[in-house]
Amino acid sequence: MTVRENPDLSRLREFQSLNRLSDDQLVVLLNRAERKVYRPGQRILERGARDGMDFFLLDGAVELTAVDGGKTTITAGTDQATSAIARLQPRMFDATAIKPCQFLVIEQSVLNNLLRSAPLDHSDTKPGGDMDADEEHRLLMEFYAELRSNQVSLPSMPDVAWKVRRLADREDSSVDDIGKAITADPAMAAKLVRACNSALYRGYGEVHNVRDAVVRLGGRTTRQLVTVFAMREVFRSRQPELQKAMDELWHEARNVGALAYVLAESVTRLNPEEAMLAGLLHNIGAVPVLVHAEHHPALVASPDALRRAIEGLQSDISAAILENWRFPDVFVEAARHGDDWHYECAHDKPQLVDLVIVSRLHTRISAGRNEGLPEFEQVPAYRRLGALELTASRSLKLVSAARERLDQLQSLLSPR
Repeated sequence: MTVRENPDLSRLREFQSLNRLSDDQLVVLLNRAERKVYRPGQRILERGARDGMDFFLLDGAVELTAVDGGKTTITAGTDQATSAIARLQPRMFDATAIKPCQFLVIEQSVLNNLLRSAPLDHSDTKPGGDMDADEEHRLLMEFYAELRSNQVSLPSMPDVAWKVRRLADREDSSVDDIGKAITADPAMAAKLVRACNSALYRGYGEVHNVRDAVVRLGGRTTRQLVTVFAMREVFRSRQPELQKAMDELWHEARNVGALAYVLAESVTRLNPEEAMLAGLLHNIGAVPVLVHAEHHPALVASPDALRRAIEGLQSDISAAILENWRFPDVFVEAARHGDDWHYECAHDKPQLVDLVIVSRLHTRISAGRNEGLPEFEQVPAYRRLGALELTASRSLKLVSAARERLDQLQSLLSPR
């Protein structure tokens, strides 16, 4: 059902893409958009559809159902509702109203055109840097618009990681099934056996084949480690300048992943391998940003502008990638909010996002990049770990004491 009333401009600015538009552009958008209402139980979106529309949830709650039957509830006014619902096309989810819902519905082509001409804020640019700022702004607007209409190519999960994750999730899969999938990739097989014989996982004797490694590690750890090792291949570019940036991203991801492992092992009951994987994935959204930047030579030539573009986009893109790869919500949350020092998770107990935020804070401090960083006690994620007696001094001591462990993990993640 379509109704005539429209929300005010301040309400629209609560949405991540719409807050980039000027007041005049928002008025244009409202004139071109429709406001639709749905009853509980009514279907809103269908998986596989290409309708070319964006649905912004103003009121109510919807349930998203994935192809594997997994369900997610999104409620208006929450962090999950700040973007258009199930925005990638073809649609990856069925969407059904579970409470009376109101949506602002706009054609993606209309919104994309508005985003491309959104006003540029020069307040953070330095004198003489207008050319870089304009190029950065153009990349931000074009990339954001193309992402929303699914024109940007998101990286695919490496085949071996995809197969192993699917097999490990199936109750009828055997050790031999998982072992065969890994053995089909000799490089992956060698990395898994090496990991199994490392100080982190070594048992009473060495293992010499993939099947024995899977038996020792178990299906869950095997699944996470194979995904961890496969991630290095995502951070690749044919251009030397961009490969250097990819290497820097991987180096940061490796450090954050290793720290998340140590913190999970030391001060939480979270699975260390899952924590490490969440850390490795926190900046994966920067990969398609860099790939897309190949079409903007001036941006590639300006490291500062490229860094700002990455920082402005990687969280949303990281979350979109993990949604596309059908990762659990806790990983998507860690990717979407891992760079937000002030994010406060709704769960009572520490989550992966808390470990990623605190690990990123430590990584920045260790690298001497202290500018703009808050005090430990001002970070909600840190306070949540602090409930486990992780004070600022103990945290730094823990990282120092875990240096050998960190070195082992970083060695495990280094290419060989």
